[in-house]
Amino acid sequence: MSSGPMAKLVLFVLLGFSVASWGIMAERWRAFTRAQRESDAFLDRFKKGGGLAAIQDATATLHDSPLAHLFRAAFREISLNPPPQEGADPATVSALDRVLRKNASVQITELERSLGFLATTAGATPFIGLFGTVWGIMNAFHGIGVTGTASLQAYAPGIAEALVATAAGLAAAIPALIGYNHFMRQLRLFEAGMDEFSADMIHRVLGRRS
Repeated sequence: MSSGPMAKLVLFVLLGFSVASWGIMAERWRAFTRAQRESDAFLDRFKKGGGLAAIQDATATLHDSPLAHLFRAAFREISLNPPPQEGADPATVSALDRVLRKNASVQITELERSLGFLATTAGATPFIGLFGTVWGIMNAFHGIGVTGTASLQAYAPGIAEALVATAAGLAAAIPALIGYNHFMRQLRLFEAGMDEFSADMIHRVLGRRS
C-alpha cells in the first residue's frame, strides 16, 4: 500500500491479468467438463448401434459434445447426399471426410477460445513484474542519492517495491501457465477423439451401404 504510483500501476495491471486468467480457467474448466461428460454419453449411445436417425434423435440435446456436433454434421451431409447402395463411392467418402474435418476444426476452435489469453498472461506478466522490479531498484538508488548514504532507510522502500512486483508477476504467470498446459493437453485428447470418431463414422456409413 505504501508503494509509489508506478509500482501501484504495475500491481494493478498484474492483478487484472490474474483475475482475468482465473476467470478464464474457471469458465474453460466448466466447458471442458461438460464437453467430456456429454461426449461420453454420446459414445455410449453411438456404440449401442441402431439407425443413424435414431442416434440423431437420442443425442439431439447434447449441445456441448464435440462428437455429437460432428455426428449431426455428418448426418446432415448423408441426408442431403445419400451414399450409393452398392460399394464405396470415393466422392461420398471425400465429401463426408471434408464435412467431419471442417466441423472438427470448428469444435477445436470453440474449445480453444480464450486460451490464448492464458498464454499471453504466462508470457507477459513476468516481464511486467520485471519492469516493476527495475523501477523499484531505480527508486532504491534514488533514495541513496537523496540521502547521500547507503542506509537501510534509504534503499529499503525501493527494494521492497521491486520484490513485491517480482512476486506479483510470478503469482500471475505460474497459474496461467499451468492452466494453459492443462487445457492444451485436454484439447489434444479431444482432437484425437474426434479423429477416431470421424474414422468410425465413415466406416459405419460405408459398412451400411456396402
